[in-house]
Amino acid sequence: MQFCRLLTAIIIIAVSLAGCREKEKNIFYESGRSEAPVKDVPKDILATQQAFTNLVKVVTPSVVNISTVSKKRVIDPFFELSPFFGDMFEEAPSRPRYRKESSLGSGFIINKDGYIITNSHVVKDADSIQVKLSNETVYEAKVVGADPKTDIAVIKINAKEELPTAVLGDSDKLQVGQWAIAIGNPFGLDRTVTVGVVSATGRSNMGIETYENFIQTDASINPGNSGGPLLNVHGEVIGINTAIVASGQGIGFAIPVNMAKRIVDQLVKKGSVTRAWLGVAIQPVTEEIAASFGLKKARGALISDVMAGSPAEKAGLRQGDILVTFDGKEVKDARQLQLAVGEAAVGKQAVVEFYRDGRLEKVTVTLASGDSAEATRPRPAGGGEGWLGLAVEEIPAARRGQGQAGVLVAGVEAESPAAESGIQRGDVIVSINQRRTANLKEYAAAMKEAQRKGSAALLIRRGNTSIYFAIKLK
Repeated sequence: MQFCRLLTAIIIIAVSLAGCREKEKNIFYESGRSEAPVKDVPKDILATQQAFTNLVKVVTPSVVNISTVSKKRVIDPFFELSPFFGDMFEEAPSRPRYRKESSLGSGFIINKDGYIITNSHVVKDADSIQVKLSNETVYEAKVVGADPKTDIAVIKINAKEELPTAVLGDSDKLQVGQWAIAIGNPFGLDRTVTVGVVSATGRSNMGIETYENFIQTDASINPGNSGGPLLNVHGEVIGINTAIVASGQGIGFAIPVNMAKRIVDQLVKKGSVTRAWLGVAIQPVTEEIAASFGLKKARGALISDVMAGSPAEKAGLRQGDILVTFDGKEVKDARQLQLAVGEAAVGKQAVVEFYRDGRLEKVTVTLASGDSAEATRPRPAGGGEGWLGLAVEEIPAARRGQGQAGVLVAGVEAESPAAESGIQRGDVIVSINQRRTANLKEYAAAMKEAQRKGSAALLIRRGNTSIYFAIKLK
């Protein structure tokens, strides 16, 4: 009887506990995929997701984190700038103080020998460089060469292991709207992956580097991403992440990999870069200048000066020529011409088309090495009062004896057309609408003709620089 009562009690307790469990609610819902809120995800979305996952697994090992340490001199504003203590400690030895500064960046391995591409600004002035691989191994690196004009650098590690390498693609085939994947080390967060699209190509006039031809992307690029790769969906490197617009979100810039290839090749082989040189000073063609030179629209690059002994002079190019094609490609603006010449090989023969006196002409130019351009100075240009708010006078005899020709700007009226265009006192007016103004008589005749035409393109000599100013005449 007691056994029956005990058994009954156990059954009652079990039933009670079971009832309690039934009343308990789940804290969360765990999916067995059959309970997923969306069961029919389109196959193309799943395929795209898998493609990104596969790409990251394959490419990420070739991406490295770069950390640098540099010493910066600290200037004590009291002791070093104070004239009171200057004589008192004149014989004391100088003991400059330094502080250590560290920075982070990214890069990617391009061959088994340990060569790594990054940005020049990442390793600039670095006393020590450390490279961390995806397997957490850290190596000391040395700078092989750097090119600040394009912000490209090559560093090298001596690794004991076999290194994974990135594959370089063809950035000339990029189209706006294609996928873009950035991998890097933003804010020290190892191998961060961001995805976006190619927002634009051929971005220039950004004021970032001397030679600019950027890929714009909305794949997030942040401090520390510099030097890391921008990839296409095939996992090929199409660019080197370089800069961001600090005031804008989703605006980042990468150096096209095709632009980097020739730079990297020279840096690895000789540690420096030699560029081709045309030997002209150029400026943009504005609507006013185009009208003054008889062009239907503003395009090309205007030659404001030709350097003595330069390839341009030898080919017969002159001041006032407007270059519209270079080596078979259209010259849209002065920046594009600079880039095209800089990327060309030394010794290359390039056909140049240009407008002169309203006629389209062409010459063949043999490009020289830019190394010879450093010591070359612009050749002195050789060849009324009140017009445009200008007061002009004859050049003093002493200056004429030095080879200067033109009329001297003695004064510029405030808020006048001349002042608004940027002409300054002391400038020398060499020509107006390509008509020489060697003296006041020629200046007056050229200005009267310009008034009938309705516009004036003044060639101004300012120091060793020649500049065109286009002004509309009312």
